[in-house]
Amino acid sequence: MALSLFSKTKKAIIERAQDDYATKMRLKYKPYYHAMEWQEGTRIRLQGRDMIMLSSNDYLGLSFHPKVIEACGAAAKIWGTSTTGARISNGSRSYHTALEEKIAAFLGREACHISVAGYVSCCSAVATFAQKGDVILADKNIHSCLWDGVRLSMAGVERFSHNNPEDLRQVLKSLPHGTPKMLVVEGVYSMEGHVCRLPEIAQLAEEAGCFTVLDDAHGFGVLGRQGRGTVDHFKLNDKVDILCGSMSKSLASTGGFITGSRDMIEYLRTNSKQTLFSAAIGPSQAATASASLDVMQSEPQHLERLWRNTKRYREMLKGLGLDTWESETPAVPIVLGSKELVYRFWNALLDKGVFTVMSIAPAVPPGKDLIRTAVSALHSDADLEKIAAAMAYAVKQL
Repeated sequence: MALSLFSKTKKAIIERAQDDYATKMRLKYKPYYHAMEWQEGTRIRLQGRDMIMLSSNDYLGLSFHPKVIEACGAAAKIWGTSTTGARISNGSRSYHTALEEKIAAFLGREACHISVAGYVSCCSAVATFAQKGDVILADKNIHSCLWDGVRLSMAGVERFSHNNPEDLRQVLKSLPHGTPKMLVVEGVYSMEGHVCRLPEIAQLAEEAGCFTVLDDAHGFGVLGRQGRGTVDHFKLNDKVDILCGSMSKSLASTGGFITGSRDMIEYLRTNSKQTLFSAAIGPSQAATASASLDVMQSEPQHLERLWRNTKRYREMLKGLGLDTWESETPAVPIVLGSKELVYRFWNALLDKGVFTVMSIAPAVPPGKDLIRTAVSALHSDADLEKIAAAMAYAVKQL
C-alpha cells in the first residue's frame, strides 16, 4: 500500500529533547530562570515577595549608581539603540574605540577589543591564538567559555589539577620540547572563589615558553589597585599575554573585553570568527561600562565596602559551620555535597527571602554540589542581618 503523503517520520532530535532528564528535573523543581518583577539595588521582587539578591555579580553595586544610569540613557539619545551589525560590516563607532582605549590604559595594556558578550571574548581569546598541533594546558576548573575556546581551536589539551602549580610542572615535563603551548587559567574562579596562584603558575609558564591567557571576569573590579584585577594584584602584567573578561560584573553592563599587545589584538581582529561575525556592543552598554570604570577610579568607597561586606559574610558562614571551599573573594560557595541537600538549603533560603543559585555536578566536581552566593558593595547591614538569619534557618533544615 502506498504511503500517505501526510505521514511523518519521527524526528529523533525532537524526541531526544523532549525526553531529556535534566530538563524534566529543571521544570519540576524550578531552580533557574526565575523572572524578577522588580529590582532596586540588592532588593528584588519574585512572585510578589520582596527578597534579597545574593547571587548577582554586581560586585561594586554600580548597576544602580546615578552616574552610570545617566550615562546609559544619554548614549541612546545620541547614538540610537544599536549598530545592528558586526563592526567588520557596519563599522565601529567612536564609543567603541574610546572604551577600548580606556580599558587598555586602565589595565596597562597596549590595546583592547570589546565584544558583545564576556563569553564571546573569553572563548575567542583561546580559540583565536591556539591551533591544531599546539598544546593547551588548562586548569581543570576553568569556565565553560574557555573550554569552548579549547575545542574550537582544535589544539591538543592537557588538564592540570585545579590551582596546582606542582601538577602543572609535571604536565609540562611530559610535553615534547618545542611544541607551541598555551596556558589557560582564571584570575578568580567564579564557583570556588579561589584566587589563581599566579606567581608560581606564571613562572612555570614563562620557563616553558607558554602563551598565557587569563580570564579575569571575577577579579576585575575586585582585586588590585582600584579594581585592576588579579594580574595587577600580583604585579605580573608582563607575564600574561592575553587578559580577558566580562563587562557584566563590576562594570555593571554587558559585553566582554580582550586586552594584550597591539600585535595580538590586531591578529584577533583579523582571525577571530567570534569577533568578526558578532554584532557590535550597543551605545548604552558601552557608555555604562565607561561610566562604571570612571566611578571605580574616583570613588574607592565601593571597593572598600565590598571587602568589608565580604569579611563579615564569610565570618557569618564560618560561625554556622558551613564549608565555603576556602573562598578568598566575594564569590562565596556553600558546599553541601549532594544535589538533595543543595535543593533543600536553596529552598529554605528562598522561604526566608534570600535568593541564591544552585550549582550541582557536572557543573561542579562530584561531591562539590553547592549554593553559589556573591557579595555586593550594595548589601546593607540590614541585608546582612537578614541573610544571617536565613542561613541559620537553612542550616537547621539540613
